Amino acid sequence: MPIHSFAGITPEIADDVFIAPGAQVIGNVRIGAGSSIFYNCVLRGDIHSITIGERTNIQDGTVIHVTTNTHATVIGNDCLIGHMAMLHGCTLLDHAFVGLGSIVMDGCTIESDGMLAAGALLTPGKRIAAGQLWTGRPAAYARDLRPDEIARNRSGCAGYVEVARRHRASVGA
Repeated sequence: MPIHSFAGITPEIADDVFIAPGAQVIGNVRIGAGSSIFYNCVLRGDIHSITIGERTNIQDGTVIHVTTNTHATVIGNDCLIGHMAMLHGCTLLDHAFVGLGSIVMDGCTIESDGMLAAGALLTPGKRIAAGQLWTGRPAAYARDLRPDEIARNRSGCAGYVEVARRHRASVGA
């Protein structure tokens, strides 16, 4: 079973969340309705809390952790987190997008419709404003997203809700 209590705290997970085989959800973690945690993800709420909103998709191999007594990780509704991302003690507001292989470090915030490009490194304390695209290692502001790009990112969440439903039915999760 991929859900583990830690220090007497058991994850709180909505009934329709898809948690793939091989994923590990540990301790002080809350996951909202319609969200999905794909294969081989690790969400470790051992020394602070992790909160994930509704219809958010955490893709394969992602690691989500926290910072002792200083930074919880809070992820809003309708967020997309790409494969192999690492989120550590950060805040993602509704509709945030984190590209595959990206790293978001302690104290960072990605505002609504903000996007961190694939492979980027958002160093501690940085803030991506609403509708901005940041790229690079370390990440820096590249440009504002166009309305069609924001719409495409937002539509991805609805698509992943359906994909997760199909996986859940297939693997019996």
